[in-house]
Amino acid sequence: MINAVAENYGGALFSLVREESTIRKTRKEAQNLLDVLDACPELMEFFNAIKVTDQEKKDLVDAVFGEAYSANMIHLLKLLIDKNRIYWLKEILVQFVTLANEELGIKTATVYSARALAEEDLEKIRKALEKRTGKEILLNNRIDRSLIAGIKVVTDNSVTDITMKRRIDEMRKTLLKGETV
Repeated sequence: MINAVAENYGGALFSLVREESTIRKTRKEAQNLLDVLDACPELMEFFNAIKVTDQEKKDLVDAVFGEAYSANMIHLLKLLIDKNRIYWLKEILVQFVTLANEELGIKTATVYSARALAEEDLEKIRKALEKRTGKEILLNNRIDRSLIAGIKVVTDNSVTDITMKRRIDEMRKTLLKGETV
């Protein structure tokens, strides 16, 4: 469930960038910032630290993100610091990316595999999904060694599982029922 803070701030950012026709650019920035926050959880610890002043937090925003992000994204970060809402940053960015994806006709899909897939393989999967859905697809490849072989593709509420793990699980269930394989 989306919390009210994320819905309000994410929606407000979306409305602003839609008026300015910068949805795609800001979506890319928001996704990049989410990736940074996932790769460096210490950044959120810094933003949430009580002993760090708001000015020090804003100085960090300027120093680290000032050149890389648009004024709207910088203003959002500083506003969240001023209003003591920075704790909700990830949820706000996720809400914004969701709204932007809907507006731009973009769907995200996650491909789970036992090993990292080659770019050519991911491109084939992406094209097949785009043909099936009629929308632009952004793929994430997640490694799950328990799959043994094959892939599992998850989009929204759809799961396509062609993994060895699933086949083994099905054989086990069949054997436990006393049926032949």
